[in-house]
Amino acid sequence: MGYRQLKYLFWGICIVMGTAGLLGAADAPCYVTGALKVWHPVTITFVGPESGENSAINPFRNYRLTVTFQNGDAVFEVPGYFAADGNAAQTSATTGNRWRVHFVPDRPGQWTYTVSFLRGHDVALDLVPSRGIPSDFHGQTGTLSIEPHAKQGEGFHAKGMLQYTGGHYLQFAQTGEYYLKGGADSPENFLAYEDFDQTYCYAKSGSQHRGGEANVNLASHRYTPHVADWKPGDPVWQGSKGKGMIGALNYLADQGMNSVYFLTMNVEGDGKDVWPWTNPQERFRFDCSKLDQWEIVFSHMDRLGLVLHVVTQETENDQLLDKGELGRERKLYYRELIARFGHHLGLIWNLGEENTNTDRQRKAFAQYIQTLDPYNHPIVVHTYPGQYDEVYSPLLGNPYFAGPSLQMGDQTKVHSETIKWWDRSETTPLRWVVSLDEIGPAHTGVKPDADDPDHFAVRYHSLWGNLMGGGAGCEWYFGYAYAHNDLNCEDWRSRDTLWKQTRHALDFFHNFLPFWEMKHHDELVSGKGQYCFAKVGEVYALYLPRGGSAELELVDGLYRVYWYNPRKGGELLYGTTVKVAGPGKVQVGYPPYEFTRDWVVLVRLLKAPEAPVQESTESTAATIPAEPIPADSVAPATPTENQ
Repeated sequence: MGYRQLKYLFWGICIVMGTAGLLGAADAPCYVTGALKVWHPVTITFVGPESGENSAINPFRNYRLTVTFQNGDAVFEVPGYFAADGNAAQTSATTGNRWRVHFVPDRPGQWTYTVSFLRGHDVALDLVPSRGIPSDFHGQTGTLSIEPHAKQGEGFHAKGMLQYTGGHYLQFAQTGEYYLKGGADSPENFLAYEDFDQTYCYAKSGSQHRGGEANVNLASHRYTPHVADWKPGDPVWQGSKGKGMIGALNYLADQGMNSVYFLTMNVEGDGKDVWPWTNPQERFRFDCSKLDQWEIVFSHMDRLGLVLHVVTQETENDQLLDKGELGRERKLYYRELIARFGHHLGLIWNLGEENTNTDRQRKAFAQYIQTLDPYNHPIVVHTYPGQYDEVYSPLLGNPYFAGPSLQMGDQTKVHSETIKWWDRSETTPLRWVVSLDEIGPAHTGVKPDADDPDHFAVRYHSLWGNLMGGGAGCEWYFGYAYAHNDLNCEDWRSRDTLWKQTRHALDFFHNFLPFWEMKHHDELVSGKGQYCFAKVGEVYALYLPRGGSAELELVDGLYRVYWYNPRKGGELLYGTTVKVAGPGKVQVGYPPYEFTRDWVVLVRLLKAPEAPVQESTESTAATIPAEPIPADSVAPATPTENQ
């Protein structure tokens, strides 16, 4: 038996026993890394044909690696990719013989896998499994023994994959917890980071730009103010690279945020400094070391519980690939993103910022992504203000879309626009997740704390406006006329107050409301500009932008009234009225202090009409502190004229 026969025999009986261990030798035909637990990525690296980013036979187009994993009725067909030397993040290698796949098991037990490795002209673009010539390790099989998930795991590893299940909120597969978003929309060129290989602004000197846009005199991001937020044990690459970006993500997670919006390609766009290819003019060859370095960052985001909001293009370049069609360039681009990053637990695909593709094209893009993505991550699309009906109406009920990624030029309309798409999707079998991902005007967005210390308008119209309309949360855009803007932001502490206020809103919804069972009911509250979000007869949340009182229409029952400070968070408080009774319209009283500032009122059923009186504060809504602070311990019982 010759060497080749021996090699294929060994590959045929290659049974994976654990992490790198038995099959972890440098020249082994395949080796495994990963925790081998549910919701932890398992990486299998194969030794195959020698190739390179610039090889005559393009390894990205002309080879197709797909590994099928199976456990009972669970089957995942996972695309793989060319990985250079298998350690390109550290070595900056452009050549090698490593081919790699990432798999996330959703249940414990024995998983079998079968490898398809085919070659042929443009075979990577073809969805027909049989097309291509079997090559090298094609047909290899093996087994993975997967342990149960770690209930106390880091970030998303304990919660499971974030999924769209056809309701108004995304949901974690393991815990069933519903997700509300709070995070950063800026800088959109987050990945334009000087510590990534081959990352720079390619704009011509003297080219026109607005503040922060494509200015060759501006360095790539360094995130220097966040270097101190890097912690021992956090990842780096090539010695000490990455501390600024990793530290920035640590800071954001420490503020209670859970999402980051970023472009994976802005060629011919605003920043001209982010692309996955070997250079900004290339469309068919990918930068292995840069993408491996992105992977280090994305894996840290999983551990921190930060969703990757992956924006695949922007309005300036959404015609760049295949002139806007689903052709060879775009198919390969989507495939590489999915193969390299689709295993991340918290990930949302966005078809484009301010998207100008046609409805037919958007539907084709989404279908192609879902066909390739073994985990069916949610797909959304962002559009210009004023084009909502044109873009979103034809997508209602489409099985490939989870909802709109709203951009609001006028944030005073956030609440009504959220309600509109919430309601319209109610008429279809698939309800929409309605997120707010940008507020205008473009030159303003969210100002730094130094320019807007209170953020009242953003807090009222955008943050609580979205959530109280049944929305799924917000990401914050930074206007280009201010420091640390959408393209040159170096310090997320510039909006420290806003992160805190966002966390207070998310805390209120998670701690005190069964929000997934509630809906907007502004008609039940009579005050001008006030919001009501309710599960009628059980729990009501009111947002009073100017404090004071409110008249709420209740069904029969006895209710307790609490107050929550959206500016400072904290515990529930008593106001001037502790209990109210329905049916009919009732006054909820006044807040415990700062009577003219915004407050949130929580009204919970205490006694149903048929039930005996109980002074318990427990309910299916959430856990409430046993003794909220009485109003007279922090302020007069009623407001005076001077207050």
